[in-house]
Amino acid sequence: MLSMLEYIKTILQKVSFDKALFEKELAKAIKLLIPKEVKQLRRWCYVQFGKIYRSVLNRCFARVPFTSRMRFT
Repeated sequence: MLSMLEYIKTILQKVSFDKALFEKELAKAIKLLIPKEVKQLRRWCYVQFGKIYRSVLNRCFARVPFTSRMRFT
């Protein structure tokens, strides 16, 4: 059985063809996960999608109060 984090990663990979849908699913995922999982998701997202969706990632993760505000540029 997949953990919620792994399930969310699968969803994000499947919707990564569409920027708006990707952002919507990422925002929803951030709300569902606990802080530790959000940090893990953040790291994974920047590795997987940092080249194509850096602005989306920066925007979504900037809204999370408990993660570092460091942005990858």
